[in-house]
Amino acid sequence: MPARLSVVMIAKNAEDILPECLASVAFADEIILLDSGSTDNTLDIAREAGATVVTSTDWPGYGIQRQRAQALATGDYVLMIDTDERVTPELKQAILAILENPQPDAVYSIARRNYFLGRFMRHSGWYPDRVTRLYPRERYRYNDNLVHESLDAPGARVIALKGDLLHLTCRDFASFQQKQLNYATAWAQERHQKGKRCSIAGIMGHTLGAFIKTLIIRGGVLDGKQGWLLAVVNAQYTFNKYTELWALNHGYTQKTAI
Repeated sequence: MPARLSVVMIAKNAEDILPECLASVAFADEIILLDSGSTDNTLDIAREAGATVVTSTDWPGYGIQRQRAQALATGDYVLMIDTDERVTPELKQAILAILENPQPDAVYSIARRNYFLGRFMRHSGWYPDRVTRLYPRERYRYNDNLVHESLDAPGARVIALKGDLLHLTCRDFASFQQKQLNYATAWAQERHQKGKRCSIAGIMGHTLGAFIKTLIIRGGVLDGKQGWLLAVVNAQYTFNKYTELWALNHGYTQKTAI
């Protein structure tokens, strides 16, 4: 008998992108959606698709919110996805094959195809952009990071799955920029709380390094005009992270928690 699969996601105000996401994982034994206070039709859309919906409006950060969502699941395996991601048919078949022959000591990485301003990127560090998202529910969980959370699976074998996870990273540039700014702020606050410091020289060095890494080292120039734009965006994001950390270090920013 195949292992049972729980698709787990966290969401807020995702009515425009949620239907396609849910349709792509309809093969799962259950879908768990933990909502953090949507004011649109996200909850109704999820329920109509047969998902189990729970609301939790106090925001503890991405890592703990994913832990909360996973705690609601009952399947043998968890597939953790976001509302702006879609499972491709090839990836679906790869997941079903794993469920037929589960390996409890293994976790599974998935290549993401990231969408940026009209193009699924093939370079720039945005592909294959492997993320570990399929794993045995009772053995592993996400870490506590406020942002850039990841699966905590020390000692596990990591097996690469065939097929891609489509990620609609940047469909609307203004919204994408706001999200990047929120991530940068949370990143800086987390590092500040851990006693990390940054100098002006460090800000400039990290910013320039991000631009060169994206455009040259990671082949962004091969992604055409989007590659150049992404190199600037990554540099801007890096500048925001380290400048916010510098401001917190010197007491120029009052926010110390999300």
